[in-house]
Amino acid sequence: MKFLIYGAYGYTGQLISKLAKAKGYSPILAGRDEIKTQSLANELELEYTSFDLSDSIKLEATLNKVDIVLHCAGPFSATAKVMMEACIRTKTHYLDITGEIEVFELGASMDQVAKDAGILIMPGVGFDVVPSDCLAAYLKLKLPDANHLELAFMSESSTSRGTALTMTQGIGKGGAIRKDGKIIPVPHAYRSRSLNLDGKEKSFVSIPWGDVSTAYYSTGIPNIMVYTAMHPGQIKKIKMVEKWRWFFNLSFVQNYLQNKVRKTVTGPTEQMRENSRCYLWGEVKNDKGEIKSAKLTTLEGYKLTAITSLMVIEEMIKELPNPGYQTPSKAFGADFIIKVENTNREDI
Repeated sequence: MKFLIYGAYGYTGQLISKLAKAKGYSPILAGRDEIKTQSLANELELEYTSFDLSDSIKLEATLNKVDIVLHCAGPFSATAKVMMEACIRTKTHYLDITGEIEVFELGASMDQVAKDAGILIMPGVGFDVVPSDCLAAYLKLKLPDANHLELAFMSESSTSRGTALTMTQGIGKGGAIRKDGKIIPVPHAYRSRSLNLDGKEKSFVSIPWGDVSTAYYSTGIPNIMVYTAMHPGQIKKIKMVEKWRWFFNLSFVQNYLQNKVRKTVTGPTEQMRENSRCYLWGEVKNDKGEIKSAKLTTLEGYKLTAITSLMVIEEMIKELPNPGYQTPSKAFGADFIIKVENTNREDI
């Protein structure tokens, strides 16, 4: 199967492109900026093309040359719909590395049209949300009648520019949880709790992570909340921001914050990617009060994203999952993440 990496010269796109080349694959590299795309393609000796997603003619002509697109150009809330719809028209399988709830929900809403087109739509094939999705599915197997799910994660690494830009855009949106099967808005830092994921007790706060969407489709559990590790001082700041959400939605404020991110954020160094770890925790509960919990320790998030996104493509080459909207664990099982080197899962 031939595949396209769109957004190949971005931080994560480059990691994926270089790993694909090292594994002997020959993807087509693509992106909006021709100079940056060509430079990476020349370095890796790969075919390339450049176009903006608004150029539907070139977009569809390119998709018609491949079987799969791995979409890496965020923020996905602004780019995923165009790419998904083009994939429907050209019958091209769609993958991306998003963590945005609205993109997962968009993919789910396209389930039937994707089935009619005979294609797979699977957002979130990286750190967002492969390890947490597989952990959720594992816990559901341990307690089949579970109706509450809580997930948490923490990383020893930093964020890329693209991730930081997405987070900046989300400041004015607030949080989100799933309650009784529905995704509902909640304030920033809606809930907090203490957890020990790496041998030390730390503060965690609820965030609108992708699993609020995906874990529902993977497990059927109707009540879902996701936490991330955060210093108590940061939690206080987040709660203060809640009072000024309207301010952070103003265009000039967003422009200022995004320009600052572009100038100051670069992403984890190679050393950080190699030496850092990510820690995940999950817990399910049923109406009887029974509880099952587990931990997952895995690679640094961006390194993991490069590995799992290509693992998904490799699985598709071996055997295509059923067409339509899929989550990683639905398509490949709860143990899919365990195939990644130096990944450990432990019942609590």
